Amino acid sequence: MKHIIVLGAGMVGSAMAIDMAAKHKVTLTDVNLHTLEKVKQKCNVLNFLLLDVTDKEILQETIKEADLVICAVPGFLGFETLKTIIEAGKNVIDISFFPENSLELDELAKQKGVTAIVDCGVAPGMDNIILGYYNEQMKLTDFECLVGGLPKVKKWPFCYKAPFSPVDVIEEYTRPARYVENGQVITREALTDCEYLEFDNIGTLESFNSDGLRSIIYTMPHIPNMKEKTLRYPGHVEYIKVLKESGFFSEEIIELKGAEITPLDFTSKILFNEWKLGPTEEELTVMRVTVKGENSDGNIEEVVYNLYDEYCPETQTSSMSRTTGYTATAAANLFLEGLFKEKGVFPPELVGKHETCFKYFLKYLEERGVIYKKTSRLI
Repeated sequence: MKHIIVLGAGMVGSAMAIDMAAKHKVTLTDVNLHTLEKVKQKCNVLNFLLLDVTDKEILQETIKEADLVICAVPGFLGFETLKTIIEAGKNVIDISFFPENSLELDELAKQKGVTAIVDCGVAPGMDNIILGYYNEQMKLTDFECLVGGLPKVKKWPFCYKAPFSPVDVIEEYTRPARYVENGQVITREALTDCEYLEFDNIGTLESFNSDGLRSIIYTMPHIPNMKEKTLRYPGHVEYIKVLKESGFFSEEIIELKGAEITPLDFTSKILFNEWKLGPTEEELTVMRVTVKGENSDGNIEEVVYNLYDEYCPETQTSSMSRTTGYTATAAANLFLEGLFKEKGVFPPELVGKHETCFKYFLKYLEERGVIYKKTSRLI
């Protein structure tokens, strides 16, 4: 039995801690006592600890005896927290999805003899793992990931609920979207190239450009066409564009009745209640990953993995927590079982390229009811 420390007790962090507790001793930490108390009511086999990860000395002292750290802190804290963990010489699985380039810490991780698997959620995460595996099997020309987390009940006007902060969601709508076309990195505004697509179990959804390729822009530069798009219910994009074009996402300070605020702060405050996902509110995750290229027989083949997952009422675990968190705990157990021993910083595609690891992820997720359905066809 290993000692695992999970940093961050939010929806995904708590789900990971509970999952890891089936085999290991787990300490769940958070800066908020109320957040920890809520998890304690759900699972009392965990150890709980108040911790502010921005205090580097205390963080390094806390993780000193840990066999593995799982990092699920908010994105704006992610890079520095990961750096502190690596500096402490601790192996880590990270899902904080920070905007910085994690590969900048690769040399540090190698110097410290650390394995750091980053971006290990559903997307980025499982889509990278699929891509990494098929990049070894085929000469790929195309990669596409379509992904979204949605409420089961559509509530006008946005028909959307977020399992995390509205500020993080809004960043998807404001950060320029990078994709690769004919070998060139193209940058476009988010929310562009909107398309309507059909999905089993759910019907019509709309897709739009978002900045989700992340590490594969650097690790898979030989693939000429790569794109990630976010999925929402039809109509959502138009409402978001209205807010965006009207200045509601601006970070420029304005004065209102003697107080200084930014429109983004105001908008986030309003949308927090509108988008807040209830603890037992049913939601779903849908993803379609497509790779295309020349297979070992010299034929052009298209391989598609479809995911449709729903909130689990039995464990009261959100679909986003299941699909994101269990990918990360699969990586954690994979590492602890000695199936991946390389040192450095590894985005998921560099782990999934190993057939043993790829199959481990799919089996681990399937055991927890998160099932990826594969289809393929020759073109």
